[in-house]
Formats: sequence, structure tokens, C-alpha cells
Amino acid sequence: MKPVITHTDYHTLKSLVTNYPSHLISKEATLLVEELGKADVVDDQQIDQEVIRINSYFEAVDAGTGKILKFTLTLPALANVKEQKISVFSPLGIALIGFRKGMSVQWTLPGGLKTIEILKVVNN
Repeated sequence: MKPVITHTDYHTLKSLVTNYPSHLISKEATLLVEELGKADVVDDQQIDQEVIRINSYFEAVDAGTGKILKFTLTLPALANVKEQKISVFSPLGIALIGFRKGMSVQWTLPGGLKTIEILKVVNN
């Protein structure tokens, strides 16, 4: 499974990582760059509306616990967990960007290896 990323998101994220202060570059930023390298990059108009991208609202379930996750994927400066906005640099954000409703993704999150199933994606 390869993530699908719009040209706009791809260039935004590459620029963000390239211009990020080196002392703030984390393991997650490195993982995001690796995911971008694997991604199919498509024209913005060609992406399916049910693919998670920057500013997407999504609902997903942790297959192991049944816990429902409801977040909007944002750029780091806009992330605020109290407002259910997570950064694209977060482990969950990296795991899910570029994947669509109905897909299950395995990723190592802080609690260990998890299988996350995407239940809903809303893009405005």
C-alpha cells in the first residue's frame, strides 16, 4: 500500500521539513520524509475525496482496542489536541496521510504496533 498525496500537500510538506530548524527535526519528521518518498503524487483535482490529506477530518478505529479516533490533520503550527487537531508530524498523522476510507494501516504508535482502520474522511 502506497500513500497518495496531492502535489500541493507534497510540496508543502517537503518545504516544511526542508525549512524546519535542524534542532527540531524529530524521528517523526524523518519518517514523514520516508513516507513522502514512497507516495504516489497526483494532481490536486485527481485525488479521491476520501483520502486523508492536510486539513482532512477523519475518524478511525484502533482495531486492537476498538477506540474511535476523531481528528483533523493539520500543519504543526495549527495542531491542538484539545481541538482534535493533530500534526502531520505526529505518529498517527504520518501513518494515515495519503490513505483512504476503508483502508487499514499498520504503524508503530507510542503504544506499540497498531492497526488503524479509516472509517470516515471529510475534505472541504
